[in-house]
Amino acid sequence: MRFLRQFLQLLLMNLAGFRQRLGPVLTILIGVTCAVGALVSMLAMGSGVRRQALGDARPDRVVFTSLEGQGSQGSIPREEAAAVRSLPGIRRGLQGQPIVVSQVILPLQARRRGTGKRTFYLLLGVSPGLTELVPELHLTDGRMFRPGLHELIASNACVRQFSDFGLGDKRDIHGNDWTVVGHFDSGQSQNCVVHTDDETLMAVFGRNTYSQVTALLHSPADFAALRAALQADPALHLEVRLEAEVIAAEFKEFTGLLNFISYFIGTIMALGAILGAVNSLYSIVDSRRRESATLRAIGFGPAPISAAVLCESILFALPGAVLGGILAWLFFDGMSTSPLGFTFQLSVTPRLAEIGIAWSLAIGLLGGLLPALRAARMPVSAALREV
Repeated sequence: MRFLRQFLQLLLMNLAGFRQRLGPVLTILIGVTCAVGALVSMLAMGSGVRRQALGDARPDRVVFTSLEGQGSQGSIPREEAAAVRSLPGIRRGLQGQPIVVSQVILPLQARRRGTGKRTFYLLLGVSPGLTELVPELHLTDGRMFRPGLHELIASNACVRQFSDFGLGDKRDIHGNDWTVVGHFDSGQSQNCVVHTDDETLMAVFGRNTYSQVTALLHSPADFAALRAALQADPALHLEVRLEAEVIAAEFKEFTGLLNFISYFIGTIMALGAILGAVNSLYSIVDSRRRESATLRAIGFGPAPISAAVLCESILFALPGAVLGGILAWLFFDGMSTSPLGFTFQLSVTPRLAEIGIAWSLAIGLLGGLLPALRAARMPVSAALREV
């Protein structure tokens, strides 16, 4: 109880005099604000990628991939893709056919508007049933591509980002002219995606296998029975996962890279804030040399003095976390960016605000540690000689 009483008395006394030490306090506040703001705004990239990538994932949509390869590198034979249609739990469309779409995924290059820089977009050859599988896909201009013809439909993101994706434009794909006949929107995605007929695309590229097969279930509860049936069939060398799991796995390395960069830059900023806090608190402690030593002389222990300085440092840092989070939200939330050719919007979430607060607590704790020890070791005799 004595320690707690002394600690609270010292803390209140120290905080009451912060106006006389406004310069050092502002140094701590500004340093923490910059460090937290930089960290939160950088982490907002990874958060934005996850939100956009998983925003359109449905719990009743599943993806079949080859056990030997994933994504565009997958290799699913035609007979295995056809066999998926007979598995249990798959929903049927208006025509009574299973909602199963086989896909060939090819990364191709296009030139960005304005800069002319080449970057990748995805060309997907799809079997019939795309609009039932992806009900969020809506044509905004033109019409759907026709099977057997060199026709494409492109997302509106393609039109905004790249040249030669307008209605009627011709694109050279593998030595053939393909015509853009429609534009579409599909959920939250801001990336260029192009669809065409699977058989036509496979014939042009000389492929006879699919990259993946996507299906729609009656309900998410049917997933377990579907997976059990797939594993029980030795003729099918496939695995099935929920769409959200597949997307998360595809973006794991990308979000990991973004988070590494974020914490690397955030750590550099935090080190600067810690050094600023140490210098500022040293000056505050030195300005209170006589006061601290006098308190020691009248019976205050070194532990409450040290704890009060440390808590003071943390309390000065906390407003910086709030300001840094608010500034990151005001200036960066919703901002579009395109690192490595992938376009998304930054997203400042409550979870990132929590990380910012924890970051500020760490800065306050580390920045106040040495000054707190110095305050506790202040010799009583030196202060008494100054009186």
